[in-house]
Amino acid sequence: MVTVIIPVLNEEAHIAAVVDFAKSQPNVSEIIVVDDKSTDQTVNIASQHGAKVITSTRLGKGASMKDGILCSSNEVIVFLDGDIDPYPEQTIQLLTGPILRGEADFTKSSFSRNAGRVTELVAKPLLAIYFPELLCYKQPLSGMIAGKKSIFRQLNFREDYGVDIGILIDMHVLEVSIMEVEIGYIENKSKPWQELGKMSKEVAQSIISKGTSAKRTPKLAEDNGAWRETPSQMGYALKNNLRKFSKAVIFDMDNTLLRGRFIDTCADEFGFKSELMDIRSSETNGISLTKQIATFLKERSLADLISVAEHIPIVEGTKEIISELKKRGYLVGIISDSYDCITDHIKNKLEMDFSLSNELEFSKSICTGEVKIPSFFFSNPHSLCKHTFCKTNALMSILNRYNIRKENCIAIGDSRNDLCMIREAGIGIAFCSDDELLNHHADVVISSPSFDELLTYATHLKARSQFTANIRRLTSDISGQASALFHSIRDSIQHISKK
Repeated sequence: MVTVIIPVLNEEAHIAAVVDFAKSQPNVSEIIVVDDKSTDQTVNIASQHGAKVITSTRLGKGASMKDGILCSSNEVIVFLDGDIDPYPEQTIQLLTGPILRGEADFTKSSFSRNAGRVTELVAKPLLAIYFPELLCYKQPLSGMIAGKKSIFRQLNFREDYGVDIGILIDMHVLEVSIMEVEIGYIENKSKPWQELGKMSKEVAQSIISKGTSAKRTPKLAEDNGAWRETPSQMGYALKNNLRKFSKAVIFDMDNTLLRGRFIDTCADEFGFKSELMDIRSSETNGISLTKQIATFLKERSLADLISVAEHIPIVEGTKEIISELKKRGYLVGIISDSYDCITDHIKNKLEMDFSLSNELEFSKSICTGEVKIPSFFFSNPHSLCKHTFCKTNALMSILNRYNIRKENCIAIGDSRNDLCMIREAGIGIAFCSDDELLNHHADVVISSPSFDELLTYATHLKARSQFTANIRRLTSDISGQASALFHSIRDSIQHISKK
């Protein structure tokens, strides 16, 4: 069977057609859309059309491709671009046929369209210098390829525009059997001219780097990727093109959306439960605790971690509740002290608007054991509590960005870490919690693992918000009337005094 992997970034216009096309093809048993932190509806659309959606651990197409490979379950893998519609009907069969028949280990597509500007002006001239034997391929930068997972996992994927030519060169250097396959005519949108310089630079660097590694020429220095910009997590979590919101529902993840804790499940799965308990009992500094716990995940792949998360049940009916909340105009998201690779995955599955959490670091889709605590968790001059870092700070960051009053927010959690957030929200809900202090301060305690009651409280929040608005309006009217009366009396007194 065949896995189709589709790396995407803001492809809401075409992704449904690409996923549906892949689903219709024989031998395709798995479709993975790897999102590069899109800010449009790409993730929701892909999920609705039946694709498995994961969020890339790093920005860049190459990182997305590597993550997709590690999360795939079949030996034969096809990569499709997410911006082509329609694909020629036989595309997947033509790419996978030679591999399934044992005629090739790697196939690269060519198609009926003139080679692009970067191919002609950059790629081919540099290939002529470093790898002239690869000039036989018509479109060396084509991203529609197929190959064996066992071979792909041996490659060093670049994370930028140089990934496709880099894969071709690596396959050649490994002396695997390569076949170029003509798939027919496609309409492939051209890159805007502003991107051509960046694309040209990265393709050139890929060829030069591979040539240097293969000792084809004297070593040339590479830029070490310093030109890349990595926006903050808050930056890509907040979608500038979203409709206006006036209210929000914020969920914790562990033991709230999920019926278990991710790190505890990892401890059981990977055998570090005793060490985890020791650190929790001895470490009193929250930041240090977070960083020490992350070291237990070192050398684990993204696929390993997502597999653990997939085995933790989500509260039944949650997706339907979230869908209804969004229909009612709520901003819906996750604020968690877990890891972004997992909260993003759960966010995608439940079609939520955002997730904010600690940033677990990866190198080539393998966890380094390092974690970054984003700045939006830390105290600032406007913080509502005295803790050094707190979910409430993240809560206020997201509400301020959308101009949502905290009184119009529902916050849901289960542990002491959620206490401040639950106290400050308009309605704070303790969910299946054993923490007496949390239950005491919460406006609502839900004891059974279901969010059905949430819609009732969302209605109450709307009514409360309307009541508050009416009171403000009434107060303003009374104040105006009182002012008018005061001025009338003053004028009368002044008039009488003059007499």
